[in-house]
Amino acid sequence: MNSAAILAQAIGIAYTAGLNVYATVAMLGIGSRFGWIPDLPGGLSVFASPWVIGIALALYALDFVATLAPGIASAWETVHSLIRPPAAAVLAAATAWHGDPLFVLLAALLGGGMAATTHATKLGLRYAIDTSPEPVTNGMANVTELGIVAAISLSVWQHPFIALSFALLLLAAFILVVRFVWRVLRQVFSGRWSSSRDLRHDARTQFRERLIADDVDED
Repeated sequence: MNSAAILAQAIGIAYTAGLNVYATVAMLGIGSRFGWIPDLPGGLSVFASPWVIGIALALYALDFVATLAPGIASAWETVHSLIRPPAAAVLAAATAWHGDPLFVLLAALLGGGMAATTHATKLGLRYAIDTSPEPVTNGMANVTELGIVAAISLSVWQHPFIALSFALLLLAAFILVVRFVWRVLRQVFSGRWSSSRDLRHDARTQFRERLIADDVDED
């Protein structure tokens, strides 16, 4: 496989690790054992161990439960700001491990940067979701995240460029969503938010006031 494809795989795995490193490790191990992934690079082959898969699944279960509770979810995600980007950089380097040392370093740097971006975007979305005091939105976010991690971490080995392109499009979409949600929340908390019903009511009120003013002027 050429260097560009290997680099795309490394960045793709770093992308999913930036979302959830435990789910990424578990998916790589399960995919390898069931033959969904042809051959993991040497540095990642250890993930096929039942022990590694079991520990990763246990940590993911803890992560899933912790992020169901508003408030705790934000704290949990904040702590993982110190875990996910470095772990993603290691995974990216392991993916490109048999290449030139400079190439491995490049994969680690790009992978760490990608993971930092995906994690920061997820963190902003998690903070926004936590303004809603119920676990439903957190649960939906967790299930969506798992689906993204599974899709990219399993497909990036057969179709590295397609999987990475899909991941980048999703990242761009999530960044736009986070910006929109935070803009709305700022308007709500500052008292400047108006629903469409309020806007229609204000427009009708202004129209009636204008008619009354015109009648007074004619009199």
